[in-house]
Amino acid sequence: METFASLRVDGQSVYGMLHLPDTEAPTHGHPSVLILHGFTGNRAGDHRLLPLLSRYLVGLGVASLRIDFRGSGDSQGDFSEMTVSREIEDTEAAFGYLKQYPGLDPERVMLLGFSMGGMVAALSAPKVLPHRLALWAPALPELWLRAMPGGYLPPVITDQGGWPLGRGFLQELPRLRPLDAVRQWGGEARVFHGDADQSVPPEIGVRYAQALGCEAVGIPGAGHTFDSLEAVDMLYRETARFLLGR
Repeated sequence: METFASLRVDGQSVYGMLHLPDTEAPTHGHPSVLILHGFTGNRAGDHRLLPLLSRYLVGLGVASLRIDFRGSGDSQGDFSEMTVSREIEDTEAAFGYLKQYPGLDPERVMLLGFSMGGMVAALSAPKVLPHRLALWAPALPELWLRAMPGGYLPPVITDQGGWPLGRGFLQELPRLRPLDAVRQWGGEARVFHGDADQSVPPEIGVRYAQALGCEAVGIPGAGHTFDSLEAVDMLYRETARFLLGR
């Protein structure tokens, strides 16, 4: 079953899609995973990467919730207000939504983040304590800091390819420590990264895996969005295997 989800964060609505298995729930409820999209993305992802993942997982008995962060997709708010801290707030609220949802196991709520969503997931992990953490091509703050000319902050709003990027987003980046956050959390995790990723170098995925003390799964020939049918097939299979503890 697929049903629209709505929750409130700081007076604004965060919208998402909840995928629930049609099979009878186990005694303690179905496991579930909160899925976080990347920078300037939305809950559909590139080439429908995220809804098709949800439909793949639901066939294996795993529920999922895909949200649009505030200022992205259908959710309320303006992109100019977007910061990583605000996306962490959205993550905490959505994670709590899954923990309280009828028929879902509150002890087996997991977290999956793609690209900047992976960084948000990493920073959120010590706060929400996911049962398992999956990171797809996770980003680091340095990827945006490198783009700041001379290390100077731009004006209040920067035109980021038609997106109104707020100064607050860049201003907080130097304070973010996602690798320290996952070291602090220390739970079950796995990193998935395309070995031909030119947006987020695979070396960053390796750094996350080292901080987590976990396996890094390379997807051969895949770019940042896992942009081939073969890559997506492997990504889904390996991600599901990890989430199910196989």
